[in-house]
Amino acid sequence: MHGFLSNFSRLFFNKLDHALGTGCVCCGAPASADSFCKACREDLPRLGAAFCRQCAQPLSSPGLCGRCLAHPPRYDRVHAACRYAFPLDGLIQQAKYSGRLHLLRGLASLLAGCAPADADVIVPMPLSAARLRERGYNQALELARLAAMALDAPVDATACIKLRDTAPQSRLPWPERRRNIRGAFVTLAELRGKHVVVVDDVLTTGSTLDELAGSLKKAGAASVCGWVVARTAAR
Repeated sequence: MHGFLSNFSRLFFNKLDHALGTGCVCCGAPASADSFCKACREDLPRLGAAFCRQCAQPLSSPGLCGRCLAHPPRYDRVHAACRYAFPLDGLIQQAKYSGRLHLLRGLASLLAGCAPADADVIVPMPLSAARLRERGYNQALELARLAAMALDAPVDATACIKLRDTAPQSRLPWPERRRNIRGAFVTLAELRGKHVVVVDDVLTTGSTLDELAGSLKKAGAASVCGWVVARTAAR
């Protein structure tokens, strides 16, 4: 399965390269295989050294943030490559909503740079059936297929499903996001004792990951980590 996904992704993105060229996704200058030129890659909004060791919230000094201290999440840790800021925010939005799937390879290369140490299975953040029909693809699944090359672990796109369509989390005030996503996921796979890594493009409040982690742990997962391209900073 893992080998098939890797071969599929490689063929798919080779075709995109041929059709779209290999210019930097930020400025159009000649780029390396990761889709960024050297200057733009160096200017990406990296997460930095000071962040919450559980949710990856940027902090002034390393440690646990106030939210994780007051309300410990059900996931164990978040591995994030960058902050959700220019120009990465635009690239993620285009890949997610405008069908520019060739951008995902550059985003996946950022994921590969912050890969978790322990992974038995990689689970892409599920979309509801209605949202999948509307968009035509799950960007988290495509990211997982590419980023899986950095880990010796298979991608399981059927481990979990999203039972119902929910209002987009980005449109809701932070206090309402947990209520919006409550009970939305069910885990179908047997995960007893496994270390599960959940791939997504962005983590904002962590409410969606927390809800999914609860479902994964009910199915026996020993640990659940988020693996995301970008982490938003608290307002």
